[in-house]
Amino acid sequence: MVRKPAASTISNGGYLQGSVKARLSFPGGKEPPGQEKVVLKRKISLLRGVSIIIGTIIGAGIFISPKGVLQNTGSVGLSLVVWTVCGVLSLFGALSYAELGTTIRKSGGHYTYILEVFGPLPAFVRVWVELLIIRPAATAVISLAFGRYLLEPFFIQCEIPELAVKLITAVGITMVMVLNSMSVSWSARIQIFLTFCKLTAILIIIVPGVMQLIKGQTQHFKDAFSGRDASIMGLPLAFYYGMYAYAGWFYLNFVTEEVENPEKTIPLAICISMAVVTVGYVLTNVAYFTTISAQELLLSKAVAVTFSERLLGNFSVAVPIFVALSCFGSMNGGVFAVSRLFYVASREGHLPEILSMIHIRKHTPVPAVIVLHPLTMIMLFSGDLYSLLNFLSFARWLFIGLAVAGLIYLRYKHPDMHRPFKVPLFIPALFSFTCLFMVALSLYSDPFSTGIGFTITLTGVPAYYLFIIWDKKPRWFRRMSDITTRTLQIILEVVPEEDCHKL
Repeated sequence: MVRKPAASTISNGGYLQGSVKARLSFPGGKEPPGQEKVVLKRKISLLRGVSIIIGTIIGAGIFISPKGVLQNTGSVGLSLVVWTVCGVLSLFGALSYAELGTTIRKSGGHYTYILEVFGPLPAFVRVWVELLIIRPAATAVISLAFGRYLLEPFFIQCEIPELAVKLITAVGITMVMVLNSMSVSWSARIQIFLTFCKLTAILIIIVPGVMQLIKGQTQHFKDAFSGRDASIMGLPLAFYYGMYAYAGWFYLNFVTEEVENPEKTIPLAICISMAVVTVGYVLTNVAYFTTISAQELLLSKAVAVTFSERLLGNFSVAVPIFVALSCFGSMNGGVFAVSRLFYVASREGHLPEILSMIHIRKHTPVPAVIVLHPLTMIMLFSGDLYSLLNFLSFARWLFIGLAVAGLIYLRYKHPDMHRPFKVPLFIPALFSFTCLFMVALSLYSDPFSTGIGFTITLTGVPAYYLFIIWDKKPRWFRRMSDITTRTLQIILEVVPEEDCHKL
């Protein structure tokens, strides 16, 4: 059953505390002595925060095919400049989110900030599209890469059967969902391990590349800025690909309420993560060009595999395994973070009430985690995932740009708000402009796909009025909702939280 949303207000320098205050019901109205409160606990330390950000940013792209930037810049030198600039711009966005996350100390990321500044309708539209299409499709895409590269060492001489890839992918998705349902601590520990695997994989590429530079293998860097001139449309598209590769820096803000000492941990984790990822991405691309020419990189289906086959010999068979582990880390980090978005949206009355309930012993938001499983499986076994993501990629940057623009609005509307971390105003201004520019670019370069995505997004408007605003639903519908919620509570062993949003 969907609850009536509460008013979102910011006043007197405070922040939205959350409107849903639910307590456990016990016989006689009394709470058993020694009963532990059912809340999401603060278990995300600095190291775990860094692993969430790095582990979700670094997926399969940098290992498989970083050619989108090179293809649209036309030269090695300019592509390296774009990778660096995109890292700096992403850092600007991450710093803006660090201020938002320490000012509005609630989980939920984009959704929460849009709710605070622009109200419930755009916030609902954001979570509506995320739940029904964007997140299931994105999870299915990265999971397919996991399945394919996990099987590659076993099918060296032949094509991998598509059904085998999907079955292994389905197992991987299920493992991630079970892990995130069972334990926050174990999910975080595995994320740390997978993050170290990702960084090890990058070092396996960077170190031989540096050795190649020391040996004088710089032929591909001669006249680095010569080649096919970047077109007026090509350069913006190169930035689009670059910014997409860095996407994921915002995930720690989805779990703000579970971060230890968020006022210090969030900014520090963001700065460390973005520095590591930017340096890693640029040096990885430099390493590729010590061994592979620009033309060969554009023709390669998996650049890291091509690179390792030339320099690492028999050890190159380990690269697909590292790529698979990297994908699994992105799956784990993404599910961990986005489940909190659904959890918060339910708490605010924008999603069914069951999604804001917590397991009585494990203290994990089990319903918000497993709701993705059937949707992701549907995406996995049907439809064109990549087209869906292309249709809705503009929506991600639109809502992120709006959230960061909301920071500027709050600066002027509520100048006395408590801001433990504050960035210069040009940083959110430049990043908001970049996001809105990418939205305009997608409209110009592919109006058909963007138009379809815009139409899909707009379906959230009638859904908002039907499911949220309309409170005179038939009695049978309300009764069925109550029965469904209670049944799921019993099966999943979940109950409403107890004021975990009081910070």
